[in-house]
Order: sequence, then structure tokens, then C-alpha cells
Amino acid sequence: MTIIAEYGQFFVILAALFGLVMAAGIGMNDVANAMGTSVGSKALTIKQAILVAMLFEFAGAFLAGGQVTSTIRKGIIDPSSLAQTPELLIYGMLASLLAAGIWLLIATRNGWPVSTTHSIVGAIIGFGAVGIGVDAVKWGKVVSIVGSWIVTPLLAGVISYLIFRSVQKLILATDKPLERAKTYVPFYMFLAGFAIALVTFLKGLKHVGLHLSTLEAYGYALLIGIGVALIGIFFIRKLKFDPNADKDFHYTNVEKIFAILMVVTACGMAFAHGSNDVANAIGPLAAIVSIVANNGEIVSKSALPLWILLLGGFGIVAGLAIYGHKVIATIGKGITELTPSRGFAAELSAASTVVIASGTGLPVSTTQTLVGAVLGVGFARGISALNLNVIRTIFMSWVITLPVGAALSILFFFIFKSIF
Repeated sequence: MTIIAEYGQFFVILAALFGLVMAAGIGMNDVANAMGTSVGSKALTIKQAILVAMLFEFAGAFLAGGQVTSTIRKGIIDPSSLAQTPELLIYGMLASLLAAGIWLLIATRNGWPVSTTHSIVGAIIGFGAVGIGVDAVKWGKVVSIVGSWIVTPLLAGVISYLIFRSVQKLILATDKPLERAKTYVPFYMFLAGFAIALVTFLKGLKHVGLHLSTLEAYGYALLIGIGVALIGIFFIRKLKFDPNADKDFHYTNVEKIFAILMVVTACGMAFAHGSNDVANAIGPLAAIVSIVANNGEIVSKSALPLWILLLGGFGIVAGLAIYGHKVIATIGKGITELTPSRGFAAELSAASTVVIASGTGLPVSTTQTLVGAVLGVGFARGISALNLNVIRTIFMSWVITLPVGAALSILFFFIFKSIF
């Protein structure tokens, strides 16, 4: 306890710094994954994707990022075993942030699309099992999180497959695909706006003082969905179509309409990612701030200071702007060839899956969800449409991330323990 009284403010400053590094790593690597489909399908340029992500990632992190934080903060380690030595939890959370942040920087430099959730969860498991004791880790919770890494990409793959098949049936495989696109694309826009708004209202805004009933949430989400659809109709009507452009590729003009829809789903994906993955950076930081604020007492519930959400959102945006282009440039083209219609199906599916997971408090991997969604779109066109070598490399990067995060965390944990 005396260590916390003596170094409390220093621990908070250090945690804020490491949390910023971790958030920047998320921006560099994971946000790049989230926006890669938009760039790969040529719906957005890299600069436009970064601007969209900066705005909506920050909004998602700040407005809807509080729900998942509790899972990362106290769901993996049993804090009761540290009641007499809360400083060990501080060392462990500092070590986890630093370990995951460094690994993300290394992965991004090499262009590997790894999972930030794997990184931080692996780091927390590592210090918990070795630094405190195997019994300190809530293995049941770990199993459920690991299970989500299988379920969510599978779910995203199935949803994206069904969405793209509906696009094929309603629009692409008809006699007049352009006219059908003008009719049905606004409906898809409504779905995107409605789904993301609904889960945000139901689950994500309590920490900013907005408590809505279920009926109110549905009503507001319905209005937002209609608003998004009307905006889509407005921009579709302003498009200029060139009949000659369809000679080389039959769906050139149709894809112009889907490019507008892709912008909507890109905004949704960025918001969904910010709401879910900001917890990877600020969950451990929130735990340290809570322990210091309560003079070493590990409380079961504590208010999440808004400055922590702001720091997480800022870090994600800064990392994306500085180095996000590296993974963006590769992820959107590697798995399968994307057009706006294919990219839309993948992004809407991934965004819906991530927002649902965020609302239930389960920290899923956005990378895995998006890859699952892109695979689903690829399967809709046949196995030959997938680049299996790239998929193999991505899976390998997922496998090594958790043990690397754990090993680095253990190393830093014992360094901090010896210093203080």
C-alpha cells in the first residue's frame, strides 16, 4: 500500500503513456484492417479512409467504448487474490500495455494484420499466470473469449455471405442491375444505419449519462436509418452514369452506387471498431487509475473517467494517421479481389458483428471478424476467388500473437516488480 501512496501519480502517468502507445498501435494495425476493404475496393482513397476513420473511430471510442472496458479490466484476472498486494496488479497492467503496444508496433512495421485483442488478452494472461499464480486467471472467462475468436469470424462470414448473395439475387443477377441498384441500395443503407444506431443506443451511451428505454432506442435508430437512406438517395441521384463504361465491365455503373454505400458502411465499421477495441488500450489504464484513486483498494465497480476514453480515442486516431497506411494498402487486396458491392457486404457484416459483441461486453477481434467477413464474400464467388497463401499468413500471425504478448508481459512484469 505504501508503494501506491508513494508512486501513485507516477503509476497513472506511466499507465497513460503506455495506454497511448497501445492505442496508437491499435490505430496503426487494427484500424487499418477495418478500413482496408474500403481502400481495396477503391470506394475510398487512403487519405479519405483515414479521415473517415479518424472521425468515427473517435466517436465510437468516446460514445460507446465504456461497455467492453469492464471485461478487459476485471474479467480475465481475479482481483480478490490481490487484495493484500494491489501493486502487483498495477505492475501487471503496466506490463500488459507495454507488451501489447510494442508487439503491435513490430507487427505493423512488418505489415502483419494481427489482433490487438489477442495481444492484450495474451499479455494479461501471461502476467497473471506467472507473476501472480495460475489460480488468479479466470480460465472460464478466457475460454469464452477464445471461443468468441472462433464464433465471431464464423458469424461474420455467414452474415456477409448472405448479404452478398442477396445483392447478387436482387441486383447483380438481374436484367437491369443499375435500376435495381438504385431501388435496393437505399434499403441496405437503412439497414446499416439502423443496426449500428440501435446497438449504440441500447448498450453504449450509459456512461455519458444518456439512458434510453428499449422503445426510445428503436425509435431513434429507426429515424437514423431513414436519415441515412435519404442521404444515400440524394447522393445516388447526383451520380452521373456512363453507359459506355459498362462495355468492359458490365457492373461499372452499379459499383458507383455501391461505392456510396461503402462510405456508409466504412463509417459504421470505424464506429464499431472504436467502440470495441478502445477497451484494449484503456481497460488496463482504467484499472490502474481505479486502484490509485481508492488508495490501493481493488473495487468491483468504479466510474470510468471521460479523460481515459478521450485518451484512447486520440491515441487510435494518431496511430492511424501516422502509420495506418501500411496495413491499409495490403489488407484490402490480399485475401480476395474486392469491388464496392463485395466490400460493402464484408464491412456491414463485420460492423454488425463487432457492435453486437461490443454491446454484450465481449472483446472480440476486429481483425478476425473482418477477415471472416471477407472470406464469406469470397466463398460466395467460389473458393478460387480466395488467396489461400495470404490467408495462411494471416492465420499464422494470429497464432503467434497470444504467446508473444504473454512472454513480453511476463518480462516487463518482473522488471517493474524489481524496480519498485
